[in-house]
Amino acid sequence: MEPITVTADADEFTCNAYLAVGDATTLVDAGTMPGVDDVIADALDDAGVDGLDRVVITHQHHDHVGELDAVADRFDPRVFAYADHPRRDVALEDGDEVLVGSEACEVVHTPGHADDHVSLVGEDRLYSGDVVVYNDGAFDDGSFGRTDMAGQSRERLIESLCEILDRLPDTTAAMFPGHGDVYRAADGPDTVREVIERATERAERREPKYPDE
Repeated sequence: MEPITVTADADEFTCNAYLAVGDATTLVDAGTMPGVDDVIADALDDAGVDGLDRVVITHQHHDHVGELDAVADRFDPRVFAYADHPRRDVALEDGDEVLVGSEACEVVHTPGHADDHVSLVGEDRLYSGDVVVYNDGAFDDGSFGRTDMAGQSRERLIESLCEILDRLPDTTAAMFPGHGDVYRAADGPDTVREVIERATERAERREPKYPDE
């Protein structure tokens, strides 16, 4: 079953939060959309699933964890995160394997946009958080997370992009980013690897991502 973007109808700024139904029904990020727990409940009901097993947080910027308390209070899932958090049950480490729905994903520590950022690399899908996205207003076919705010680093982000490329299986055919559209190689001109390579080349130019800011 394809992951469901439960924040798709948000009226305010939020990240993409993905519900992956399967052996370990998982929410990747919680977003900031009020009522997202209702959307999750409806999706679980439609899928014939009793509950939410886990939430995996890519990083703890507010747009990714704003509704975590509401989700955790309603469904009592295990919360996985790299950095400490009051709701965290499981500490993620680079190289861990985490089941997302029914897909085993490798945890890759990918700092630069955030020190605690992790990406989830599977044989079929990449959950990339904000380190790499397909389209975000800066670029329409391969973009990278912003690094111009306090605590961010372009150099570390470039290293993280290279790390994803090193550990990305050739079979990975879809990228589920924190912002913008999901990219599926079947629907576009490039492989997921080629999209990430393009984003990396742009990041390596060291130019401002948003020149007008």
